[in-house]
Amino acid sequence: MNATTVAVDLAKSVFQLAVADGEWRVIESHRLTRSQFERWFQNRDVTLVIMEACGSAHHWGRLLNGLGIQVKLLPASYVRAYVKRNKTDAADAMALLEAARCAEIIPVRVKSVEQQAMQGLHRTRSLWMGARTSRINALSGFCREFGLAIPQGARTGIEAISRTLADPQTPIPAMIHRAMNFLVEEIRLLELRITQLERELAELAKHSPACTTLLSIPGIGLLTATAMVAATGGSVSHFKDARHFASWFGLTPREFSSGGSRVLGRISKKGDRYLRMLLTHGARAVLRAASVARQAGKTLDGLRSWGLAVQARANHNKAACAVANKLARICYATLRDGEPYASSKRLAHTLNRSEFAIAA
Repeated sequence: MNATTVAVDLAKSVFQLAVADGEWRVIESHRLTRSQFERWFQNRDVTLVIMEACGSAHHWGRLLNGLGIQVKLLPASYVRAYVKRNKTDAADAMALLEAARCAEIIPVRVKSVEQQAMQGLHRTRSLWMGARTSRINALSGFCREFGLAIPQGARTGIEAISRTLADPQTPIPAMIHRAMNFLVEEIRLLELRITQLERELAELAKHSPACTTLLSIPGIGLLTATAMVAATGGSVSHFKDARHFASWFGLTPREFSSGGSRVLGRISKKGDRYLRMLLTHGARAVLRAASVARQAGKTLDGLRSWGLAVQARANHNKAACAVANKLARICYATLRDGEPYASSKRLAHTLNRSEFAIAA
């Protein structure tokens, strides 16, 4: 058989295959079930498999890599442009073959089981945090309907609601009193689970050199360090430079340029929203700590001085995005060199090389 490349349109139970020869001409097309798909590659001479980077793609990528087959995962948003006319499974498989020939589309690296497991921990924590917030908001809304003012803040709000429910003279009707107690108990249980999950992440970070290196950077805490290692595997060798790494998080400006006119706009907000959120929160923490340190008359390092200078000439939100971009670049440098942030000489070199334009 002369086929060397196979494009696979993944699904839960039906897999569409487009088999191409060495000149990228489609010579076969198959529609297989899950069990058939697992056996199909065992007796075939296939050197490259192309799939979209979607659900279950990393599992199949690891499985095919174990068979000695190279796997290329392409971003689904880029593949869509190559679909001709109607969208079908066969058309999607053909589009994968066309997109794979474009040298500008950078494939997604196949994640390991450990990476996906760590990402699963972060997704679970986010779900629990969202559930906790929704229940706190519901309790606060109920109390306001009965004329009770609940202070802002999750911890103080829950404490105030608990005291109100425990008060024998509470204005909350008996009809809803028990249901609100159940919500409070559910919040306590969620907080306990979140704390336990964070302990597990902390234990994982202790045994990861990449996490330890990232934790030396200001504004990078346990969640950001473990999430970044889960997304990259602790290696940034597949990124061209620090700017490409920052753009992977959507922290570089969008560009609207033509001819001799170059216009930079807001950040692109592409890539992993969760990691971008963590980096932005870390940048806000850096700016806050820098402001407090300056008011106390303490000496600031280059990162904090630069962040406050951006904040002075722009505004707080733009400065937070700029510092988040800077943090991403510093993360790239530390992961690339395998050294902590403490090296002031290397830090100065990183800061001088990273230019982030702030739109006026």
